[in-house]
Amino acid sequence: MSDAPRNGVHRLVQGLLGASAAEALVAQLEIDPRLIRPIGETVSRAEMAQALNMVLFFDLHERVPEGHDYVQDVMAAGQKITFDHGALRTVAWPSGALPPGEAAISRVLRPLGFTVADTYPLPRLKMTGRAWAHADFPETIAQFFVSELHPERFSAQFQAAVTRVLADSVDPLGPQDIGRLERLGRDAALPWSDALALMPKIVACFGRQHGGFALADYETLLAESAEMAWIATEGNAFNHATDRVSDLQALSEAQKRKGRSIKDTIEVSGSGRVMQTAFKAAQVAREFLHEGEWVTRHVPGSFYEFIQRERLQCGRLDLAFDAGNATAIFKMTTHEALEILN
Repeated sequence: MSDAPRNGVHRLVQGLLGASAAEALVAQLEIDPRLIRPIGETVSRAEMAQALNMVLFFDLHERVPEGHDYVQDVMAAGQKITFDHGALRTVAWPSGALPPGEAAISRVLRPLGFTVADTYPLPRLKMTGRAWAHADFPETIAQFFVSELHPERFSAQFQAAVTRVLADSVDPLGPQDIGRLERLGRDAALPWSDALALMPKIVACFGRQHGGFALADYETLLAESAEMAWIATEGNAFNHATDRVSDLQALSEAQKRKGRSIKDTIEVSGSGRVMQTAFKAAQVAREFLHEGEWVTRHVPGSFYEFIQRERLQCGRLDLAFDAGNATAIFKMTTHEALEILN
């Protein structure tokens, strides 16, 4: 098989991950046929958004062993993944060279064609969640669920630890990248040379931008917020990626039979139309500074989620989220979840 890309989305993904990974993703994920366009002089914001989602899905799939195994099962059955949404966490606090909070991400999502579909207060977590849906393809380009933690609602000791952890954050985007994003926002498309140069910088925004920090600070954060402790070690990486399925109950039972760490219960939205469950987070090894030396600790990483969405009376898919569901799903990255898993 030729390594030549067959369409614009394929070319973007191949430029970031190489031919083999690009082929695998095209085989694994449902892609709206309207996005399968011949390669022309420019690339649309929707093609760039789809490619970004595919690359971030690949990254999470590689970091979450149970997610990887599940995807292989789907492929073996001759089916594909419908990527519903990816979730990430931010902190509304001064962050070195990085714009604080959601601004570090929204400056990328808006030019790509995403808009805020709804806002979800998460008071128990002292966070706010926002769903970003694509303006051109809301049902078929995966949404982003971006949560923002509010350190001012925590103790002074907590705030000081947040400041220390985030102080050396770097900005993956330079002035030329910002300029390209502005042109993309204006024109909804970019010449290929600009798109290919910009895509790696966009992908880099979805990672950890700060360096190492003290174990004592991690423990201070963990004592008040498992979510902030997670951000401290993982940054703005995908917290989870979500497969949209037609029968969540059947899927949950099948995963339990396989011995995988899926939640015991399914979360159901207030409307009854949105149901969610998930595997527990993968364990990851992270280094912390302790008494002048670097020590390794195992902490919660990312996880893989499943969602079932019903249709509204008008026929459109219910793309909403539910604050109660989200709060429960967030528990998948707590240390308690890891202890249950082990």
